[in-house]
Amino acid sequence: MERSRKNRNRKACSNPSTRTATADARNSGGGGGSSSDANTGILDERVLMLVFRSMDWDPHVICVAACVSRRLRAIAGRVLFRELCFARAPRMVAELTSAGAAPGGRLGGGWHALAKLLFFCCGCAAPTRFFTLDRPARGHFVASSRFSKTSGRSFLTRRCWGDQLFVSDPCEHRESSRGGDEDLGAYRGVFRGFMRSRTRAWLIEKQAELEAGVRCPYCGARVWSMTAAGLVPRSASRRLGSHEGSLEYFVCVNGHLHGYCWLAHLSTDEDDEEEDDDGNVAF
Repeated sequence: MERSRKNRNRKACSNPSTRTATADARNSGGGGGSSSDANTGILDERVLMLVFRSMDWDPHVICVAACVSRRLRAIAGRVLFRELCFARAPRMVAELTSAGAAPGGRLGGGWHALAKLLFFCCGCAAPTRFFTLDRPARGHFVASSRFSKTSGRSFLTRRCWGDQLFVSDPCEHRESSRGGDEDLGAYRGVFRGFMRSRTRAWLIEKQAELEAGVRCPYCGARVWSMTAAGLVPRSASRRLGSHEGSLEYFVCVNGHLHGYCWLAHLSTDEDDEEEDDDGNVAF
């Protein structure tokens, strides 16, 4: 009997799962050891929520915090950027996530991509197939932005009018002007429920090719050129205030839109059309 008991002890010591379970029991306090919880103190999500809420969800500070460690970056991507979007653009984000448009509260590309789209103008780093550029325009944070469904409708062809698209006003980059008569404009947007949109369905049906040298500046995904796909209506030029054929925009597989145009100098007596204010965003 003594020999069989020794054999059982020897087998238990040689079993990796047994050793792991024993170590876990000691770490959890069963063996008198100290407990270690990774999400304590400043890494507690509830504490971080209170801290950043007191700073009115400053996007600069959240970006800095996300660079501190992998754990903080994971918390920022899962919680902080989501709360930032809801706090700064509540009506727009509520529509983007309503009625099953974002199953499980998950957006294509992640909350960090939407937060970047709300507060960052990507500029225009290089010319594309259908848009010439002499001097690149650098991306930058924007002090305020207005995203509009009314503007978004102008970027949809008639066959895709059932889609819902939010598009920002163009951000002017005068340092990249063309001959002093036209300024570079950069704009961005996002589809609601892009995976079930008519735009995506048409692109898939027509087997539109993804661009080889262009990536989405917000989530890094591959993009379709709406110009190459023949999905740029004339109303887009009128909405932006540019000449027809002087613009190009892309839509990524996650439903983020970014594009460029040459903005014509307009007279001061021209009135803007009335816009809805579902997406006003400001620091």
